[in-house]
Amino acid sequence: MLASIAEGVSHISGFLQGEDSLNTIAAFRQMGVRIEREQDRVTVNGVGLHGLQQPAQDLDMGNSGTAMRLLLGLLAGQDFDACLVGDSSLSTRPMQRVIAPLQSMGAVIESETGGRAPLRIRGGQALAAIDYDMPVASAQVKSCLLLAGLYAGGETVVREPAPTRDHSERMLRGFGCEVKSENGEIRLRGNQVLKSCDIDVPADISSAAFFMVAASIAEAGDISLQHVGLNPTRTGVIDILKLMGADIEILNRREIGGEPVADLRLRGAALKGIDIPQELVPLAIDEFPVLFVAAACAEGSTRLSGAEELRVKESDRIQVMADGLDSLGVETEVKADGIIIQGGKIGAGTVDSHGDHRIAMAFSVASLAASGEIRILDCANVNTSFPGFAELARQTGLRISIDEE
Repeated sequence: MLASIAEGVSHISGFLQGEDSLNTIAAFRQMGVRIEREQDRVTVNGVGLHGLQQPAQDLDMGNSGTAMRLLLGLLAGQDFDACLVGDSSLSTRPMQRVIAPLQSMGAVIESETGGRAPLRIRGGQALAAIDYDMPVASAQVKSCLLLAGLYAGGETVVREPAPTRDHSERMLRGFGCEVKSENGEIRLRGNQVLKSCDIDVPADISSAAFFMVAASIAEAGDISLQHVGLNPTRTGVIDILKLMGADIEILNRREIGGEPVADLRLRGAALKGIDIPQELVPLAIDEFPVLFVAAACAEGSTRLSGAEELRVKESDRIQVMADGLDSLGVETEVKADGIIIQGGKIGAGTVDSHGDHRIAMAFSVASLAASGEIRILDCANVNTSFPGFAELARQTGLRISIDEE
C-alpha cells in the first residue's frame, strides 16, 4: 500500500504469496499502479500520494479484514469513488469502528446495516485531521486513521489504550514520513511525501506460532525457525509460552529494515496452565487459537480475560475454539471476554473451523497430542494467510491429509 502511493520504485523481498496479499496487489493494479511479482519478490512503481486512479470495478478484499480496514482509510482521501467488497465471512465483520472516525474526518462512506461491507466511499472529500482516543486497542483502526491522515489537513493524533503492533508507524518512517510515537500517542502530519524504499519482510511470527506450539507439545519436539520478526508489539506469544514453561531460545538477534529479527529454537516442554496477563493480550491477539491448544495440553487451568476482540475476527474465535476443544474432550468455560481451559488429554473427533484459517491450523497442531484422528471442516481459507501450511507441517512431522471434496 505505502509503496503504491510513494514516489519512485520500491523492491520488496520475502513477500507472502497468500490470498490476502495477492488481493491487495490486484486492488492497486486496478487503481493504475504497475506492480511486478516474481514469487517472493515484488516491484512496485509508485504513483505518489495523489496518483491513484478510479478502479473500473469493485475492489475485492477476499477474506482480509486488515486489507479492507486499511484501504478504507487510504481511499477516504482520494478524488474518486470506490467500493470495497469481500467474501461472505468478511462481509459479516464490523467496520463501524473505522467508519465512524473516518466520517468525523469528513469522509463519506456508505455501508450495509451495522457498518458491514460492501463499503462505498465517495471521493473528493476534504479530510480534516482527527484527535482520536481509540476505545479498543486495534492496530487496524490505528493504521486506517494514519493512512487517512496522510490526506488530511493538519496533524492527526491517535491514542491507543494499550500497545498494538506498530508495523505501520515503522514502515511509514521507512518511506520518509515523519511519525511521532510516545506513551501510546501517535502523531502524523498530513500531505507528507513518501519516497520509495526497499523492504525485506521477515518471517511472520503469527505463522511461526503454530510451529512454536507444535514443538512445545510434541514428545521430543525440537525445531528451529529462521529470520522471524520479533517486533516488540508482536511477541506476546513468546512471552505467554515462556510463562507456561516453554523452552524457547532466541538466537542471532539483528535488525532488518527497522524491524528486529531473530532465529528461534524450541524444544518440547511440560507446559503449565497460567492466568494470561491482560497486558499481553493485544500483543498476541492473532495467536490465541493455537495458544488455546497449548493450554489444552498444559497441566492445570489457563484463564484468559480482556480478549473481547477475539469475538470479531474471521469467526468468534473464543466460541469456535471452545466448541472444537469440547468436541475433543477438553473442558472449557466461555466468558464474555475470554475463556478458561482445563488442560489434560486431547481426544479424537470432528471440529468445524467455520472458515477461519487460524482455527483450522490450530487444530492441525492439536493433532500432535490427540489420542486419535482430528477431522477439520471448512478449512479452505488457510491459503489466505499461510499458503503451503499443510506441506510445511508434513515436513515437520504432522500427519495431515486433505480431502478436496
